[in-house]
Amino acid sequence: MKILTIIGARPQFVKAAVVSRALVDLADVSEVLVHTGQHYDEVMSGRFFRELGIPAPAYNLGVGSGSHGAQTGRMLERLDTVIEAERPDWVLLYGDTNSTLAGALAAAKLHVPVAHVEAGLRSWNRAMPEEINRLLTDQVSSLLFAPTEAAVTNLTREGIAGASVHLVGDVMFDAALAFGGRADADALLTRLGVVAGGYVLLTIHRAENTDDPARLSAIVAALGQVARSEPVVLPCHPRTMAALERAGLLDEVRTNLICVEPMGYLEMLAAERLARVVVTDSGGVQKEAFFFGVPCVIVRGETEWVELVELGCARLVEPDAIAAAVSVPPAGIAARDGLYGGGAAAERVARIMAGTGP
Repeated sequence: MKILTIIGARPQFVKAAVVSRALVDLADVSEVLVHTGQHYDEVMSGRFFRELGIPAPAYNLGVGSGSHGAQTGRMLERLDTVIEAERPDWVLLYGDTNSTLAGALAAAKLHVPVAHVEAGLRSWNRAMPEEINRLLTDQVSSLLFAPTEAAVTNLTREGIAGASVHLVGDVMFDAALAFGGRADADALLTRLGVVAGGYVLLTIHRAENTDDPARLSAIVAALGQVARSEPVVLPCHPRTMAALERAGLLDEVRTNLICVEPMGYLEMLAAERLARVVVTDSGGVQKEAFFFGVPCVIVRGETEWVELVELGCARLVEPDAIAAAVSVPPAGIAARDGLYGGGAAAERVARIMAGTGP
């Protein structure tokens, strides 16, 4: 069996690392890795491959950045050629990026079955590009690997049920267990000039927050207020850096916050684990904070990971409520066994794809 795995963004590199490792252990299964180039520079791509032990991709499509339509279109065109050349038995996709949607559409039009890891997640906000990517990818998938019961319920409501849907758990939990202790935490704290439990970790990158100058300004002002009493560490995503510069906020951020380049995966896990509170708009970071029992403040109106809010370990806030939420954060509840699987989601995905087990 030949599986063509399509990835393009750093959260997908993390997920693919654990699933690819599980696939290697199966007889008569080969994997061809395709990197779309959605995240393409050293900090956002190359470093992740090395840290996670991911082999060099067989194909790097080099699409780079651009508008959603232009980027997805370039991916579609190039993936079409790759799929026709490789003729895989399956196309394996992760998450909700433009790489995910392009892979799903290219495979479906060439009649190659699609397997989707993180199927069934919904924010119920169709203004988010990621929500459209999720909905369309699930509609054309033949195997849907749901991380939670809520995701299975969402699929059922949309008429997607039966043998194609599998509750496997969250492969990001697998990754956190496998890689969570590998970074030199002491060296990281020294470099940042902070102490364990004595700082706020901030990540902001979603278009809803970065592309609205007024909203971005309010977020920066709120974290500046927080920084008067404790350090705020911001590993700054390239699109966030560009948005801050466009809005004339970059000097303010550099003055008030500890603004650093994006961290590698291992350092980021350590930074999350050692923070007092995490403030983010990232779905992956929300979960990783939970894995380590760190309270999370989510700067969004909704989240795909509804169970975190229901448990009380994460709180949805608007920018004007950030400072109060950081001052009196949600409860730090350590990951409960079973909520995101027991750390064997990747093995389940691999076995189901190979037809060797549930």
